[in-house]
Formats: sequence, C-alpha cells, structure tokens
Amino acid sequence: MTGNTPPGVKLISSALFTSVGALASASPRRRMNHNFHSSPNDNAHRFLNVLLYGSYIRPHRHLHPPKAESFLVLEGAADMLLFDDHGEVTARFRVGSESPEGRLWGVDLPAGVWHTAVSRSPKCVCFEVKTGPWDPASDKEFALWAPAENDPAAAAYCQALLERE
Repeated sequence: MTGNTPPGVKLISSALFTSVGALASASPRRRMNHNFHSSPNDNAHRFLNVLLYGSYIRPHRHLHPPKAESFLVLEGAADMLLFDDHGEVTARFRVGSESPEGRLWGVDLPAGVWHTAVSRSPKCVCFEVKTGPWDPASDKEFALWAPAENDPAAAAYCQALLERE
C-alpha cells in the first residue's frame, strides 16, 4: 500500500479479518458483522460477516419489504442452504470451495428465499450486500419451522445442517 488512505475509503484486509474474527470469538453468537455503510438508513448495506464454526443463523428470508442479498466468501468456506416453505432443504451451495467447475465464490439470492449459512471452516469471512434501509422490525422473517437462536435445540439443528448433504 502506498500513500495515505483518503477519508471515507475503507480497506478490506487480513488485519480487518483478524480484528473482526477476534470480536466473533468473544461473542456468544460466534459471529460478528463489520459494517462499511455508515447508518441503518443507507442503501445499500455492505458488510463483512465473520462466522465461526458452530455459529447458528436462524433460517430467514427478506420478503416484506423484498430484499435481494449477495453473499461472497473471502476466506474459509460455508454452506449456503435454501429451503422451501416447510423447512426442507432445496439447495446447498459450498461457497468458498473448489469444485470440478472451479471455485464457487458466492450466491446472489432474490428476495423472499428462505436461507441460512453455516461455516464449514473454523473461521469464514463473508462479504454481504443487501438493500437498505435496515429496520429490525421488518428486515427478516424468521422461519417458524427452525429453532430460535436462543432455543436449546438450535445447536443440534445447526449441527444437523452441517451433517446433511
């Protein structure tokens, strides 16, 4: 890197991955976001999401209001799982890994698709983009067929997602 970083420019570096990874390690949720957007009202929302192995993201969708979402893996690997309305897995994509077709870097989801991500590696660093603004009351619709994040059954459900192929 040469020169000073101009105001407003944010670097996406290994040092940032390490820093956010340390915050994820200290979090009971075993994950941590690092926002590049400046406020919940911004459009679009751009952020790193560092997922540690065993972190559970309850399956959800972005339907009201409809929001598409892009999910890229920059380090590590994760499974992106898609579901039908009854909780059956309809697709699984191993992002951040090699396949006979080449490396799968990520998934771009249309609005309204039930989904979750589970880390396949000790640390998975993802870059996500979705439409703002962010309103916690309407950002996500959580799947009623999956345990809530604080439910004692969540860890077993997450492990079952990892074990299913």
